Amino acid sequence: MHHTEDELAGLDIGALLRYGLTAAPGPLRTSLFGDGAVGAAVLLDRLGTEPRSVAFLADTVRAGGVRQAAQLPEPLPRPEAAALVRDWLESAASLAPGPDTDDTSARWLRAVASIMELRQRTRR
Repeated sequence: MHHTEDELAGLDIGALLRYGLTAAPGPLRTSLFGDGAVGAAVLLDRLGTEPRSVAFLADTVRAGGVRQAAQLPEPLPRPEAAALVRDWLESAASLAPGPDTDDTSARWLRAVASIMELRQRTRR
């Protein structure tokens, strides 16, 4: 199915995280890493976020966990992007804690950063 950027940006990323992070491989996980990652990339790109900032946040989540990252005063440099991603981190942190949730959250953030970078390169 083909979605516009506006449709992808309108997805409830928090809900996709809550249901997709702990789901077994299948439709929920595919939605999170597919449409959800693209929607998140569109939103962050529209806020002027650099892919490397999201990649750094992914490394932070991998190192310290999603709960710790959700408590960062500024998870991304721009206030609007920081508020948006904090909501996503809090959605992820509301799930059962543990290395699996942290690792999957970090991999998802890395996917978002990769999509953002690809979008930037194709615009040049």
